[in-house]
Amino acid sequence: MSKTLLELQEVTKIFESRIFFRKQRVIAVEKVSFSISAEKPSILALAGESGSGKTTIARLILGFIKPTSGKILYKSKDIWNMDKKEWMNFRKEVQAIFQDPYSSFNPLLKVDRVLTIPVRKFCLADSRDEIYDLIARALDEVGLRAEDVLGKYPHELSGGERQRIMLARAFLVKPKLIIADEPVSMIDASLRANILNTMLNLKRKHNTSFLYITHDLSTARYVSDEIAIMYLGNIVEMGAADDVILKPLHPYVKLLLESVPEPNPDKRWRTRINLPRTELNKQLSKGEGCKFYDRCPTKMEICAKEKPKLIEIDKRLVFCHLYCS
Repeated sequence: MSKTLLELQEVTKIFESRIFFRKQRVIAVEKVSFSISAEKPSILALAGESGSGKTTIARLILGFIKPTSGKILYKSKDIWNMDKKEWMNFRKEVQAIFQDPYSSFNPLLKVDRVLTIPVRKFCLADSRDEIYDLIARALDEVGLRAEDVLGKYPHELSGGERQRIMLARAFLVKPKLIIADEPVSMIDASLRANILNTMLNLKRKHNTSFLYITHDLSTARYVSDEIAIMYLGNIVEMGAADDVILKPLHPYVKLLLESVPEPNPDKRWRTRINLPRTELNKQLSKGEGCKFYDRCPTKMEICAKEKPKLIEIDKRLVFCHLYCS
């Protein structure tokens, strides 16, 4: 039995387009590697600002797009080399929850349809009564009652209720892994804790692991066991959630945390963070140097010439020349 549930090995995704005679090439994800254990359920948070490559990684894992290079392994099997039976099992055991809970529904149909489709697709019940009982139990697991939501149209439910229905839909097939892409970003702050606590409950009670994709470091720390911080397609720091948040090593992660305001009048910002307008330097356009070079407050000469390597420091990985010596 494989010790890893999901493993990414040096995964790179390059998007190419052509406008008239000009060819554009964007490296969305570059040599990303991480794994989620099969021996113990866990939540890995993939955090970073918009455009860092988080959602591209989710699409790669789900098989929506194919990597330019590298491998995505599920239970030690490359998902792009799976046969029909293995692929169907993968689609059952790896479920997804997306950012916008409303776009997942057909506004002209009742929410029941979203829940009955996976039951029928994976042959989980034989009769209408069994289908209802299965759906009712799944809704109960996420804190909803079947009589309160079934038979209603999406616009009749709140954003939090719609997102919990999508959690129930994922839970219906008893997945091993749920890819949650910004599941609380479009929900009121008062309801976010409900969704996050539901995720934690599914992990503890049903051994479901999560890849939690977010730009919100506070929710990432609250819900995750490990955090991987991304910048322009690279993981720049990865480790235990408290270690990364409380004792960041990479200059980018330090700046990212310093930019998060605290709701405490005694801890006001005393200094202004000035970042240059240009973020992509000449070395980067040539495929050389560190991508964070232009913005880094501790940059060195070597940073402009050579790409850093992932270095293990205090049980975490850091992508920076500061720790290479």
